[in-house]
Amino acid sequence: MTLFAPGTPCWESGEPAGTDPLSSVRGRIAADVAVVGAGLVGLSTAYHLAERQPSLDIVVVDARRPAAGASGRGTGLLGPRVGPPVDRAVRRHGPAAARRMHRASVEAVRHVVELCDRLGVPCADGEQIVAARSRAGLVSLARQAAAYRALDLEVPVLCAADIRRRVDVPYHAGLLHRHTATLDPAALTAALARACVAKGVRLYGDSPLREVRGGDGHRPELVFPHGTLRAPKSVLAVNAGVAGLGLPVGTVLGLEVHAVATEPLGHEARALLGHGGLAVIDAVPLAPYFRLSADGRLVVGGGTALCPDGIGPRRRAVLRVFAFHRLEQWLRALHPALAGVEVTHRWAGGIGVTADGLPVVGPVRGRPGVWYAGGCNGHGLAMSVAHGSYLAATLLGDGDTGEPLPWHRSRAPRLPVSGPARPFLRAHLAAMDRTARRAAGPALGPRG
Repeated sequence: MTLFAPGTPCWESGEPAGTDPLSSVRGRIAADVAVVGAGLVGLSTAYHLAERQPSLDIVVVDARRPAAGASGRGTGLLGPRVGPPVDRAVRRHGPAAARRMHRASVEAVRHVVELCDRLGVPCADGEQIVAARSRAGLVSLARQAAAYRALDLEVPVLCAADIRRRVDVPYHAGLLHRHTATLDPAALTAALARACVAKGVRLYGDSPLREVRGGDGHRPELVFPHGTLRAPKSVLAVNAGVAGLGLPVGTVLGLEVHAVATEPLGHEARALLGHGGLAVIDAVPLAPYFRLSADGRLVVGGGTALCPDGIGPRRRAVLRVFAFHRLEQWLRALHPALAGVEVTHRWAGGIGVTADGLPVVGPVRGRPGVWYAGGCNGHGLAMSVAHGSYLAATLLGDGDTGEPLPWHRSRAPRLPVSGPARPFLRAHLAAMDRTARRAAGPALGPRG
């Protein structure tokens, strides 16, 4: 059920992510709390539960191993964003909710930085620039800037010269998010796995979830290929993998996204492209974005999103080659210093998206004691950890009693993503792709 794609991120060693080889679930086992999914949401949930109540018997089960899924295959941009752009959030949810959404995402970034420090995970403090070099991007930036001002949120506008002082790439304008960071997402996931084991959490691997039994007051039973797990409280941190379980959480659609990384750049090229904590993100959805890794590689993501369900292996392989080729073309056009640089890593990973751009974090209807979390729409590095902390507090009865944020809900809107509707979904993704292409252009244009 995990959306798995080939390729190796530039930070992945190929070794198990920080724990000894894991046993699979066999026979009947029981626990106080069961967590399915050893990514950032699941491990954060277990970690915060064990911190708050060390006496709990907590079990985490993964279809493969920690960090094998989306949490270990991202591009490591830690910044504020949850849900749709801020101007759209104001229209849909009102100013008060939009302000709280932004502040919650800023707080999530701060929490992850502190967690990295506690767990010994390298984390480069920096800035994120949401930038534009197309008319569509400028229109989007203007709307967002006006919304931030109206909400009294400090997100400064950058002119072209402001951006050029930070990175030698010609953009027209941008929005500056301070106090962000970049990091190795697989290292953070591995560190959380080690910390969980140190706190007595039991980890199991190679055990994909097949079924969730129970309801109408019965204790939930989680069914795996070779065994079952019973627990009065269960968290399904399986993102788009929920689609095969028949649970009423709405549609969390699995998409495949792509990234490439270069060999370590020379000192001069690094200086031209910013610093390790800086990330530049295009204001147009799906347009490529970039940042430098800790060892000086340029990491580029975005560009093309695939809906892999229903596509045969041969067709999928062709589409991946096309996606990687486009990213490499864009990378080489970014700056003359990159013209001859070797691309050493190409990889793909899965994200879960919803129709309204909001995650789902809440109890599963009709399944007492079962919670689900997923659908961060590609903005999950900070929010996944925050969702784990929220779930731990809620399961222990000491969660926030204030008005819930819009994504604290039991289900996402339903999308007709199968049968006759699938061509329309692919057409929608293709239209977004064309918009991103116009934003990115064949090259970045004059460098004067």
